Amino acid sequence: MSRTLPAVDAVVIGSGWTGGIAGKELAAAGLRVVMLERGRAQWTAPDFASPQVHDELKYQRRNTMHQNTATETYTFRNTTDQTALPMRRWGFAYPGTHLGGAGAHWAGVCYRFDEVEFRLRSHYTEKYGAGILEGLTSQDWPVTYADLEPHYERFEALAGISGRAGNVNGQTPPDANPFDPPRRKDYPNPPMKVPFAAALFGEAAARMGYHPYIQPSALVTRPYTNSEGLSMSPCSYCGFCARHGCEHFAKASPNICILPAALKLENFELRTEAHVLRIELTPDRKRARGVTYVDARGEEIFQPADLVYCCTFAINNARMLMLSGIGQPFDPATGEGQLGRNYTHQTTSSVQLFFAEDFHLNTFMGSGASAVTIDDYNNDNFDHTDRGFVGGAYIQVQVNGAGPINFHPTLPETPKWGSAWKQGVRRYYNHCCNITITGAQQSHAGSWLSLDPTYKDAWGQPLLRITGDIHDSDIRMSHFVTERGTEIGRAMRGVERAIGNPRNKPYSSTVYQSTHLTGGTIMGDSPASSVVNRYGQSWDVPNVFVLGSSVFPQNASYNPTETLGALAYLSVDAVKGEYLRNPGPLVPA
Repeated sequence: MSRTLPAVDAVVIGSGWTGGIAGKELAAAGLRVVMLERGRAQWTAPDFASPQVHDELKYQRRNTMHQNTATETYTFRNTTDQTALPMRRWGFAYPGTHLGGAGAHWAGVCYRFDEVEFRLRSHYTEKYGAGILEGLTSQDWPVTYADLEPHYERFEALAGISGRAGNVNGQTPPDANPFDPPRRKDYPNPPMKVPFAAALFGEAAARMGYHPYIQPSALVTRPYTNSEGLSMSPCSYCGFCARHGCEHFAKASPNICILPAALKLENFELRTEAHVLRIELTPDRKRARGVTYVDARGEEIFQPADLVYCCTFAINNARMLMLSGIGQPFDPATGEGQLGRNYTHQTTSSVQLFFAEDFHLNTFMGSGASAVTIDDYNNDNFDHTDRGFVGGAYIQVQVNGAGPINFHPTLPETPKWGSAWKQGVRRYYNHCCNITITGAQQSHAGSWLSLDPTYKDAWGQPLLRITGDIHDSDIRMSHFVTERGTEIGRAMRGVERAIGNPRNKPYSSTVYQSTHLTGGTIMGDSPASSVVNRYGQSWDVPNVFVLGSSVFPQNASYNPTETLGALAYLSVDAVKGEYLRNPGPLVPA
């Protein structure tokens, strides 16, 4: 039997970017807020201190900062005629856990979504005809870029984004991205330094008529005090960034940028090692009463609350709603139900570049977001007529630290072990890099989330089951864009071989693509097409709000963090401005 605690105004499930923003903003508005984090506490000092944080084996291979597959994982299958099996080792993505969630170990790549992304179905239908979206369930968002622009600006001030923006009040500097959406302010900090390999890519791309620019980054390039009055320090390009915590206070994270500000508020309480089992509902299932969680001692506790913000890692939000009985699960056989629908990942590919021996790339130095990029084949920046796909990808050389355990480049014909393999690694370790191609992924009825009927977690609850494969339209997009990247690679100085690796079927749970999982609790204009409204508010239980990339109707090519941060600010502003005065639906059903 659960032990019941005194009631609070709001409970926030998860301490990542969205949970941090929601928790701090609600507490600052005077609400009594409790934040529940399933993992342990972790802070820059002492947890990310040197030299222990420079442990490639611990963080890159043993997944110290990621969800523990021994206690909670996902099952996966491509189609309904297969039996889903549990993932026992992370390969396709790196779900976050512990304080700060995935925001503590991310790479720091930070983009605003393109204007077209928010009206994707309308835009492509109007421009190219409805046939270009055949077989896809991708849809328009219930918000526009203009709605989010001021909130994008707020997140950039919070995270101290470094870059040089294009289209600032209609002006685009010559070295900025000409495809940027319009904005009122430039980034708070200047762009990052350009590594040698990335510079070679930019040089070749410009010579071919493309528009290279330095990727925007959540690693600050100078001393910076953010919008919460918290200090950050310049990046040192140490090479231990993605999947690691940052020892220098340089990489923006909830742990650095917002949780310390929340903890200064007397009415904000953080509880770590608090694994939430479910959101509890009233007998009529129209309101949440609070949440039940298990603490570090294994005791089951009920925390009553008037308001619940579900801010778990990406697709874990869908599982939380399923376990709580909120929403109608999607049935692919009938097309009914919204919960679990439109699961997407990203359509990534690469071009492996092998250089002459006198080109010393030194890719062991870098950061999670050090890159030169082009957007010429991203979004609808090029003609999609007769292409058979929508969307696109950004193409770049990103130098994020080539560790000796993870980075073993050899030519395709080289044996996979033995002396010839060792010689190949010795030859190319400092003379090889990848062109990375990160593409959108469209939603379709063959990819969705559900509760697994067989496998359970350590608390006896069903695991989340992923059913999905890549749609043919995204395969066509990947082949087209990867060929463009291969052409650039062949034109780069020093390159002896450029080998393109476009994405193909089947979608695999063992091959890393990105940690940018989306969908399952998508937002929309009505309950007939979505789980939550434009503010992340549940259509069925109006005092439950869901934040994170699970609300995206489909996946853009760009990394989701800045958009989910902007949506978090949009949501809490609506709660503070409207909901608290008149609790109930913020959008008529």
